Amino acid sequence: MIPDGSTVEIIKSDLPDMILVDNEPLLMFVDETPFPTLKGALKVDIKSKYVVVDMGAVKFMAKGADVMSPGITEADPDIKEGDLVIIMDETHRKPLATGRSLISGTEMVENSKGKAVKTLHFIGDEIWNLEI
Repeated sequence: MIPDGSTVEIIKSDLPDMILVDNEPLLMFVDETPFPTLKGALKVDIKSKYVVVDMGAVKFMAKGADVMSPGITEADPDIKEGDLVIIMDETHRKPLATGRSLISGTEMVENSKGKAVKTLHFIGDEIWNLEI
């Protein structure tokens, strides 16, 4: 995620603290834990800590909605309650949001009701639109 020769800076603001790589916010700190921003997630192949939502959930995710279990089609079974996760759409498997899991990955897929992920960062929010 951080190529050799890149300029790396830490930015502190009213938003979560972030790590800028060549002036692009690729990592943010969530409770002192570095985690990819959506721009950072777009640069890597996501193989763990992922939640996949159906296309009906995309319009709600774009407004910052939390993720409900009925909209989840797949989730990393290793997700535990409290883990930071990346939420992706099922068609293109592109990151839509990041969040904190409220239940396990297995429960996310099995449950037919209830909230599964608290959204922390989504496309179109202040972090996404941050310009340096």
